Amino acid sequence: EKNMIPNTPFKITYFAVKHGKLITRNGTWTKKCGYFISKVGNKMMIYFDMDAQGFRTAKGSWTVRY
Repeated sequence: EKNMIPNTPFKITYFAVKHGKLITRNGTWTKKCGYFISKVGNKMMIYFDMDAQGFRTAKGSWTVRY
């Protein structure tokens, strides 16, 4: 979280179970974004998806590029 720059666009890539493959999205970090561990122990990250204009959650592992 300390490495994320507020309101700066980035690309995030992660495996999306819904799509069954790696996906890349354009995102940004806002005050509502953050990291947490789910009840079953998965790493989670909430980010703002700039293309869909909504919040999304990446699960497991992900790569962020500025």
